[in-house]
Amino acid sequence: MVDTSPAPLPPRPMPRFSAECPSRPILDQVADKWSMMVLAVLERPTRFNEIKRQLEGVTQRVLTQTLRRLERNGLIQRRVLETSPLGVEYSLTHLGQSFREPFTRLYDWTVEHSDQVLAAQLAYDARSTRQ
Repeated sequence: MVDTSPAPLPPRPMPRFSAECPSRPILDQVADKWSMMVLAVLERPTRFNEIKRQLEGVTQRVLTQTLRRLERNGLIQRRVLETSPLGVEYSLTHLGQSFREPFTRLYDWTVEHSDQVLAAQLAYDARSTRQ
């Protein structure tokens, strides 16, 4: 039988994620649960309160902070609507759209494996309570 396991990665001369690595704040942003959910909701331009209604459990403060971070990182844009009263809607930027494919793969993985993760959590919890 032929070994089909991937070849090990070559050693790196420096840490894989150094403290100065520019990917760290981006990973922190996109790995945040509310950011991921907001990106999922923004299939089209969406107003703040509509986003909030779709994210059960998020507070107005946390949603505001999340939207500001996503806007700062260039993943979404905020547009003030000249309505009475003034409204605001959010939409994905080109950069945000480019994140949809890897995000969708990650989301699909979580749905596909959620039963296995739950089973692992229950097994771990059962072992931990016996000790």
